[in-house]
Amino acid sequence: MQGIKLSGARLDYLDGVRAFALILGIVFHASLSFMPIFIGWAVMDINTSSNIGAFVVVSHSFRMELFFLIAGYLSCLSASKHGVKHFLKSRLIRIGIPFVVGWILLRPLIISGWTMGGQSMSGDVDIWAGLISGLDSFNGQDVLVGTHLWFLYYLLIISASLLSLRCLIAANDRINAIVTSRADKLINSLAKTPFFKMLLVLPVTGCLWFMNSWGVDTPDKSLWPMWPVFFLYGGFFCFGWLLAQTKENLDRLTSFSWWLVTVCIISIVTVLMLSRFEMQGAHDYYAWIKLGYLFSYALMMCSLISLTISVFRAVMSKSTAVIRYLADASYWLYLIHLPVVVWLQIAVAELSWHWSLKWGAICTLTIILSLLIYDLLVRATFVGALLNSKRQASTIITRAQAIIFSKKS
Repeated sequence: MQGIKLSGARLDYLDGVRAFALILGIVFHASLSFMPIFIGWAVMDINTSSNIGAFVVVSHSFRMELFFLIAGYLSCLSASKHGVKHFLKSRLIRIGIPFVVGWILLRPLIISGWTMGGQSMSGDVDIWAGLISGLDSFNGQDVLVGTHLWFLYYLLIISASLLSLRCLIAANDRINAIVTSRADKLINSLAKTPFFKMLLVLPVTGCLWFMNSWGVDTPDKSLWPMWPVFFLYGGFFCFGWLLAQTKENLDRLTSFSWWLVTVCIISIVTVLMLSRFEMQGAHDYYAWIKLGYLFSYALMMCSLISLTISVFRAVMSKSTAVIRYLADASYWLYLIHLPVVVWLQIAVAELSWHWSLKWGAICTLTIILSLLIYDLLVRATFVGALLNSKRQASTIITRAQAIIFSKKS
């Protein structure tokens, strides 16, 4: 993906935010085999930890919402700069193609991982049988579902929905002028209030109420949208789109404040304390406890998003080659990581190492392996151009050539 710009000025820290959101997803998936209770993941490690459960709840509460916020912001800039037609073509190429091709190539590997994970928990892993089961998954059912690539599908339909609404409004000049003017005034006036960073808390709480679980559902079982999820991610996408209208609104959202840190800490503690009541449906005050949990969850989500962006803004006043490289590579890393993570989880599941060592090894090996594939086989090819809008030279090969040339000279 290209660097993010606003009015000609590159906003380097948003590159870092985008990379962080996607790489956090890798760490999140790598942690699921260490959950202290079986959650239906591919495999359950012999060493688990309750601390992992807390990390899973917190990290899952904001990483994809943060991604959709940045996606909406970037989409607005792209549509404004290049036009709607170019933007739609770009989305179909850079999102639609990876979604379809990635599903075809990765789903068999993911299904095989689930098969071998079940075998591992039974004490006998058959890699060949696992691979065959992955290939057998192409049975004409569950078309384009069953992978972690659902976020691309939702990004497509949310983008299409917003642009369709935008075109309907723009069809009438009078209505377009009224809606645009009032929307700009509303967002600008709200941006000046102290509650701007918490603007989405109540709508988020409403969306969470209609989820199947306490938290954000993963909509990977059907192409028919899960409407609470659609409106949740769509809301953050639209919010990012509106933020791109003026730099001042983004600055207000990303300004650091200690009161927000306090809100974040209190909401995290509240969520973790109330989470134990989720399975106690017969509790006399179950509905009120759930409402308190979801409201705290929404506070946690919005505060973590704002704080994450503000921290990156504070520590990344200037871009670095490493951050730009990771920002470019992060899309590929997230696309390819899940089968690598699952296979590594299965490989270490029966080892007696401490869970933290195995977790760290899975995360590190997944990122290193995915980066090597990206640099050597993707970055300088048409795939790199598809993902990042242009081909770029392999860093490893370029440096190797420079070393060889310097030795010869």
